[in-house]
Amino acid sequence: MRYVLLGRTGVRVSEVCLGTMTFGNEADETASVAIMDRAVELGVNFFDTANVYNGGLTEEIVGRWLVAHREEIVLATKAHFPSGPGPNERGSSRRHLRLSVEQSLRRLKTDWIDVLYLHHWDDDADLLETLRALNDLVREGKVLYPAVSNFAAWQLVKAVQLCEREGLARIAAVQPMYNLLKRQAEVEILPAAASEGVAVFPYNPLGAGMLTGKYLKGQTGRLSRNQMYQRRYGDPDYNEIVRRFVAYAEKRSVSPAALAVAWVNAHPSVTASIVGARNVDQLNDTLGCLDIELSAEEWAEIGALAPEPPLATDRER
Repeated sequence: MRYVLLGRTGVRVSEVCLGTMTFGNEADETASVAIMDRAVELGVNFFDTANVYNGGLTEEIVGRWLVAHREEIVLATKAHFPSGPGPNERGSSRRHLRLSVEQSLRRLKTDWIDVLYLHHWDDDADLLETLRALNDLVREGKVLYPAVSNFAAWQLVKAVQLCEREGLARIAAVQPMYNLLKRQAEVEILPAAASEGVAVFPYNPLGAGMLTGKYLKGQTGRLSRNQMYQRRYGDPDYNEIVRRFVAYAEKRSVSPAALAVAWVNAHPSVTASIVGARNVDQLNDTLGCLDIELSAEEWAEIGALAPEPPLATDRER
């Protein structure tokens, strides 16, 4: 396992981050514990969760396991999306962030959260007030590093610059969706993060499982059950891209899942991909990415299997 810097924090995290969204849903607690044990055995020291995953059950499962491992794990969670039915149990207001963090700390059985992501941009909350709320949580020791998820590049840069101007705890990381099928992050988010010294932890590196090739074989998974993912990956052209990608992986005699993550990780602006699993076998297959070294030429070859997004200025085409 290689370890990479989490932006400018000085903290080193594994080159893959364990995503936990399956815990309490596709993976019961026994399977989840086995997945976490195996991840640590392989050197993974960075776990990603969220307060809303499976109604808080995911954090509870992670928390029960974490008691014996707290000091060795860099732990990330999130706040923003509705955490209950009340009108103020959502968003990035100071009130909701504080309540969400207190609830996450109880579920996770810990005194601190290493990385707290704003899970989404909030049009209704003043960004400076939100950033000051995060700064207060940092000063209290409940959060170590603020971060953002699902932010556009301009939103990320605005947050970074406000923190610098106001002397607030800086944004340490951004979490965008990024894979061979969804490459919009290449246009502005990845360059912006590199320019600002912000770590990048992409989610969905397998494209909801599409890039494993399992749906071409008629297998089921998140994409066959979840309408959000069906909309996200419903472009009929994606199937042909997947066919080409799986054929490329077979030619190299590597797992398509491992190659998909290795391709994301090989982008120079990416810090570490977030990978999830339903069981240990699936995790072992995906973490085959650790044995794959892609040259710049190979990365470009794989990239050529899918349309490249136009540049932000879009003058060359």
